[in-house]
Amino acid sequence: MRRAFPSSRLRAGAAMAALRRALTLLVLAAALLARPAMAQQILRDAETEAFLNDISAPLIKAAGLDPRNAQVLLINDPEINAFVAGGQIVWIHSGLFIAADNLNQMQGVIAHELGHIEGGHIIRSSEGIKTATGITLVSLLLGAAAMAAGGGEAGMGIMAAGQQAAMGKFLAFSRTQESSADLAGARYLSKAGISGKGSLEFFKKLQNQEYRLAIPQDDSYGRTHPLSGERIAVLRDVYEPDPAWNAKTPPELEERFQRIKAKLFGFVSDPQQTMRTYPDSDRSIPAHYARAYAWHKAAYPDKATAEAQALLQMKPHDPYFLELDGQILLENGRPAEAIAPLREAVRLTNNQPLIAVLLGHALIATEDSAHFAEAEQVLRAAVAKDRNNPFAWYQLGVVYERRGDQARAALATAERYSLQGQQELALRSAEAAMAGIPEGTSDYLRAQDIAMAARGMLSKKKKR
Repeated sequence: MRRAFPSSRLRAGAAMAALRRALTLLVLAAALLARPAMAQQILRDAETEAFLNDISAPLIKAAGLDPRNAQVLLINDPEINAFVAGGQIVWIHSGLFIAADNLNQMQGVIAHELGHIEGGHIIRSSEGIKTATGITLVSLLLGAAAMAAGGGEAGMGIMAAGQQAAMGKFLAFSRTQESSADLAGARYLSKAGISGKGSLEFFKKLQNQEYRLAIPQDDSYGRTHPLSGERIAVLRDVYEPDPAWNAKTPPELEERFQRIKAKLFGFVSDPQQTMRTYPDSDRSIPAHYARAYAWHKAAYPDKATAEAQALLQMKPHDPYFLELDGQILLENGRPAEAIAPLREAVRLTNNQPLIAVLLGHALIATEDSAHFAEAEQVLRAAVAKDRNNPFAWYQLGVVYERRGDQARAALATAERYSLQGQQELALRSAEAAMAGIPEGTSDYLRAQDIAMAARGMLSKKKKR
């Protein structure tokens, strides 16, 4: 009788271990549907964001989404992937952007991801998890009952079979969502008058990757996505008869894609790799762009400046070439020289906030108090258009501190900490701001809002 309790405890322990494994599998499966964007570095760039907005606008409209809410953003991740993770944001990996040969391929990817948004797939993923969890829990109960009756091996077999069935059910649910997004994306491309050739071309790229990884091509069971060959077969029958099949990409958009792709390559890749891909013999705009970022990254400011000047000789009034020239000068200790090209870039882009923040940074970095009033004006205009830029708030806080306005410096700091998720510091800074800003003013009310939000977040954290 003394052995009965230990053996039952072992059986219960085994059941609990199986439960933990099963639930872990379900959590991992759910994670395959959505990857947390904030776990990776978001790449903010004025030219890239304007381009992604322009190329996605007709697809967002075709999907029936509000263009004020839907957007496409870039994250620094070498994997060839894109995803949605709640809300109406499509996240494009830098690796996918670089892997795409042309704009049409990129638009095919965006259309597919918008299909997930319109279909509410992130929200509906709970349905697949619920079904799989139900199968898992039933198998655990049956397995535990079998083990309690003395059939230890039979019980563990029931649990293992249940876990496999649950995972299979969840993966089938995921594949259904992917197929649905494929067809939805095809509708958006057609409605926007964009060819589906690029979509098929990109799936062929993925298929080649599957071949290299020796992924069996006879069955997609056990995968979150259908095999690329299966998707190509279905979509070819949809795309080829479509009136937009032979539609051409506007040359100016394709030119923008190629130069931004080169710019991104130079920014994220090893400089030596960039020089091999875009050698000195290549005198095109994309090549100069890639090399400028590569030389700047490798800490060769004179060579980086030479590439930027080559770009400006070809297009003297291009705001993004002016931005690049100013950025290189600023980040190499020449802020006074950076002001002129950055001012012109801000003017040409109608006060684009990311470029305006760079100008504000240059004005402050001169440490000339004569520039502080302009810096404050530029930075306030920037955060009025884009409040979600922690560096902008940091620079604005520096300006206020240099001008002796400690209360508004604290408010800017509170904004920055709030965006960065540092709620204790946000609360402390907001309270400091309220102590020095007149009650009832807009700045006081904003500090009060930040403080209230921070307290709420901290309270939830304590309860968890």
